[in-house]
Amino acid sequence: MQRRLIVMATAAGAAVAAAPGAWALSESDAASGIRTALERGALAAVGLLGKENGFLGDERVRIPLPEKLEEVAKLLRAAGQGKRVDELITSMNRAAERAVPVAKTMLVDAARKVTVQDAIRVVRGSATSVTEYFSEKTREPLFGKFLPIVTDATQKVALAARYNSFASKAASFGLLKKEDANLQQYITGKALDGLFFMIGEEEKKIRADPIGTGSRILQAVFGR
Repeated sequence: MQRRLIVMATAAGAAVAAAPGAWALSESDAASGIRTALERGALAAVGLLGKENGFLGDERVRIPLPEKLEEVAKLLRAAGQGKRVDELITSMNRAAERAVPVAKTMLVDAARKVTVQDAIRVVRGSATSVTEYFSEKTREPLFGKFLPIVTDATQKVALAARYNSFASKAASFGLLKKEDANLQQYITGKALDGLFFMIGEEEKKIRADPIGTGSRILQAVFGR
């Protein structure tokens, strides 16, 4: 019996279904395709970021000092403390690079737990709905996993303690957002921003060229 076509056929590849040799897209196929896209995007992003210069060497995700503290950094540089500022910025990005690999297991697990209902919602969503799904499911628990690693990586940098002391005072006067007043929490948040940004970039690639992925299921789900 021909498998039941799902409601999302138009968005997920009606053109593919009409092409020679194409096959009907079932709810099970759709869920499988979304799981594949999620897993591919996650593994690619972790691979790009979870290595030396993954963050530091990429302007799109490099973690800077919070904007309000850039003026302080300029003063420190003018006072001959530029090397220490650079060390702090490097350590911030190195901390993020160390933290990202721990996300792999959680992201893959989240990908494999996608339900049919989730798959339909994701396919019908925006150009980065796969990434939005990941963020919704994993951002909060990942923050908890990243923070200890980031803390360990930054506690050896003398300027980190000075940053927290200064930033706390700045936050108390409303000059800095509360979440930016703690260096470790700031880095953790930025590390997650970078991770989900990269997953989004990978998702866009899959949507733009599903045939290029070499995956029949991705072509069926994301083809036009």
